[in-house]
Amino acid sequence: MARRRIGFWYRLAVVVVKPLLLLFTKRDWRGTENIPTSGGFVTAVNHISYVDPLTYAHFQYDTGRVPRFLAKSGLFKIPFVGRVLAGAGQIPVYRDSADAALAFRAAVEAVEKGECVAVYPEGTITRDKTLWPMLGKTGAARIALTTGAPVIPVAQWGAHELLPPYTKRPRLLPRKTMHVLAGPPVDLDEFRGRELTADVLRGATDRIMESITELLVKLRDEPAPPNAGVRRGPGRKGAVEGAEGAEGVEVEPTDAKPTDAKPTDAKPTDAKPTDTETDGTAGTAGGRA
Repeated sequence: MARRRIGFWYRLAVVVVKPLLLLFTKRDWRGTENIPTSGGFVTAVNHISYVDPLTYAHFQYDTGRVPRFLAKSGLFKIPFVGRVLAGAGQIPVYRDSADAALAFRAAVEAVEKGECVAVYPEGTITRDKTLWPMLGKTGAARIALTTGAPVIPVAQWGAHELLPPYTKRPRLLPRKTMHVLAGPPVDLDEFRGRELTADVLRGATDRIMESITELLVKLRDEPAPPNAGVRRGPGRKGAVEGAEGAEGVEVEPTDAKPTDAKPTDAKPTDAKPTDTETDGTAGTAGGRA
């Protein structure tokens, strides 16, 4: 697949980050044939670790189509990091402000220009104690239905072993395998061409989350809970639903805490995500890995 021009800053991120990922991880890439070879599209990805934006970006880079993440606006103010993010074409999200609508418009513009926009529909690392997807927010569906672009569901597994959820101390050895599986486009035909009401957006979002969950079942080789991806997770209601910025661009609520239940083989801490850690964009400073 021909690789698109990515610019100096994205290329720099690749040069810095990719060798580290090759050194410390093994890769199980599946479903690359489902990634469009041309035209704009949205990828909707489950979120299990602060490091998984890097491991997912590694997968996406190897397909020849680089992702443009939504990143917290505060990251753009950090010296050098902000310059890399802006230079790599990442999209700032403004929290608790009417400017949040700018992220939605920027994402739509990127898709219309033929880019891949990567969205974490859960809005944060899952707080499900067994790391199944939580209820999705409507941003990915809104972008897709506004542009007419396809939504490619992507499931990932293994990054939580490299860096357990809500922790900052990686487990580099032994090398962990990063499993990523992309599925065919989500069937949203029944929702296209309709007014973007709350019911339409919720129906399309649930369809997207169901597709992600089905892919994750294949990666984990175990059945999912019957309501995975279409339920409230544990903890505060705002942690998994309702915390949307303007125009359906979701942001992580500042008062939400992870559970203290043990997810698989790793126990998350009760620490809050900081401003330098972002809901689905922790790896964007590394860009395409």
